[in-house]
Amino acid sequence: MSAFNSQANSQLILALSKGRIFEDTLPLLEAAGIIVTENPETSRKLILATNDPDVRVIIVRASDVPTYVQHGAADFGVAGKDVLLEHGGEGLYQPIDLNIAACRMSVAVKAGFDYETAVRQGARLRVATKFVNTAREHFAAKGVHVDLIKLYGSMELAPLVGLSDAIVDVVSTGNTLRANHLVEVEEIMDISSRLIVNQAALKLKRERLQPIIEAFERASRKTQ
Repeated sequence: MSAFNSQANSQLILALSKGRIFEDTLPLLEAAGIIVTENPETSRKLILATNDPDVRVIIVRASDVPTYVQHGAADFGVAGKDVLLEHGGEGLYQPIDLNIAACRMSVAVKAGFDYETAVRQGARLRVATKFVNTAREHFAAKGVHVDLIKLYGSMELAPLVGLSDAIVDVVSTGNTLRANHLVEVEEIMDISSRLIVNQAALKLKRERLQPIIEAFERASRKTQ
């Protein structure tokens, strides 16, 4: 094997999204001896260096992290359970629930909307969400007929302007819901972020990846 191929085989690409997942992943990386040398909030770069010349971090949309890992553009990444459920998880090894970026998937409606009566009577509900697969499965299990409206942001606006009766979205503090006069009426599931690994990389780069996976696992246990 040439020196170039040996270096390429040892280099690791980690896919992360900006915001809470990035911030919560930093201590796990540090536990593995990896320090990200740039802040994505202040840098325009999409590929960030670390103190390890063989480890780089790419910054992508949260919903795109599984795709980059699945297709091998990144060797591993961190993605929320909500994103992974929508993606389907094909081609991904998911060894660890990292117990970071915890939140919940919930149904919310405009204050004053009689959700319980609407569901009990079996009326068709209009539900706005970017988590179409999760919402469909949830309401199907309840025997509720829904018309799903796919949105990519500003979910809270939909009930306020009459686009939908309800929304399905990720909720952390609930402050945004309250600020827009919405209330949670049903919790679908707890959400946390997970380590995901490209299956080919796990075989070809196991010697380099395994110590990082183990460090992540040890560090994540301390957060439980």
